[in-house]
Amino acid sequence: MTPALLGLVVQPGRTLRRRGQSPQALTLTLTFAGTGRWNKTLRLPEPSAHDEDLRVAAYRLMDAAGLQRGRLTGLALRGEELREAGAVAQQITLDHSREARLVAEAAVDRIRDKFGAGIIGPAAVHRAAS
Repeated sequence: MTPALLGLVVQPGRTLRRRGQSPQALTLTLTFAGTGRWNKTLRLPEPSAHDEDLRVAAYRLMDAAGLQRGRLTGLALRGEELREAGAVAQQITLDHSREARLVAEAAVDRIRDKFGAGIIGPAAVHRAAS
């Protein structure tokens, strides 16, 4: 489940960054075998198209679903209330590790643009959970 959710975050995040857009909220839709369907929207603290912010929000949404059993047949993640990146204020941060990840994210985006998206998979830019 985690690789599928991560894939739903990384590619749209890259597309949004290329377009200069940032979502204010994310909506996760889960479809179950039969007619079951679950939707939940989570507002982000600030509009962001960065993989880390989108990943954390997507995982929070998945945790909120409280999945225990059931056949999941569909998984969709949608950015809501898109904002132009220039219209979003950028807060100064003293978090050097976050700044380093954002620089790495920009470098990975350039590599993917040059050599193709498959050269570096979504999981390559995230460290393993401890």
